[in-house]
Amino acid sequence: MEKITMKDIADALNISRVTVSKAFNNQSGVSDSLRETIFNKARELGYTKLPYQAQAASQTPAAQEARTVALVVSRPESSFFWTGIIHRMAQELSEYSINLLYVYVPSTFTKDFALPSVLFGAALSGIAVMNVYDPVILGMVNELPLPKVFLDTIPTLTDRKLNGDLLLIEGYRTEAEITESVILDGHKEIGFIGDISYAQTNKERYLGYRESMDRYKLPIRPEYCCIDSMGVFSYEKEIYAYLDGLTDWPTAFICVSDYVAHFAQQYLDENAQKLPHPVVLTGFDNTNEYTNVSGRITTANVPTGLLGKRMAVQLLFRTNHPEAPDELTFIKPSILK
Repeated sequence: MEKITMKDIADALNISRVTVSKAFNNQSGVSDSLRETIFNKARELGYTKLPYQAQAASQTPAAQEARTVALVVSRPESSFFWTGIIHRMAQELSEYSINLLYVYVPSTFTKDFALPSVLFGAALSGIAVMNVYDPVILGMVNELPLPKVFLDTIPTLTDRKLNGDLLLIEGYRTEAEITESVILDGHKEIGFIGDISYAQTNKERYLGYRESMDRYKLPIRPEYCCIDSMGVFSYEKEIYAYLDGLTDWPTAFICVSDYVAHFAQQYLDENAQKLPHPVVLTGFDNTNEYTNVSGRITTANVPTGLLGKRMAVQLLFRTNHPEAPDELTFIKPSILK
């Protein structure tokens, strides 16, 4: 059977595809009665991505009350960033009478760790996974049989290996553009700071930096790249040790996140007398919680609220259509200079 599209729904009702799209996206210009007619026709034809306001309306109150999904989350290294996502996700799910159960897992695996028993219970409809980067723990979560949506992953557990949908904050092209802006400002000696084995998003940002440097035929000096694994709780110490060990300096560092950039800026401020010249930093995420870099550096703005809503929408789809092919979605941030 061929996949049903918006055009099929529009043709069946003798209306435009634009009207169907407006109804599905809850935009103005479509009456309530026509919107319901479009939803009914979509259900009748077997449209697989039925809008969730239509799905919730078609459920009985008892069915809505019974649904609970789990959020598996580890240490929020950037509290404002992660809580902003989680809060908006919970808010969106509550509109469909779906409870969000917070399930904490540690940042690193130990031999006595076991996944919380609630993740094996029959009460859950699905699982959202965010800020879990330990390979063993993430692998254990990946094997759970429930429908799952992941926000980011690790380089050794790519989307082809994940048993669920994957949302990634787009970093390759965004970081390439950030790096290009630094190059166009006149910098030629540019380094990179960030643990690229920690997260897939980190690795892609590093590759974006490399792409831009290669395109402008600028050398990537290994001594200017601090990309090795860092301890979860020792970023400040390890970044300081790396910068202390430099015998000469680039004129700019592309930092994998604002979190990393604020440690680097802290070091620069504390050791200004050691520097042979000013050093420009960039970041990523625009968390606004690191006051020493907020508003002072080029960064990528990740709208946490919208990202939380997008996670909720994807989880709703995945729990309603567990048989649908897994999806890989990139969320494109804007660049703030």
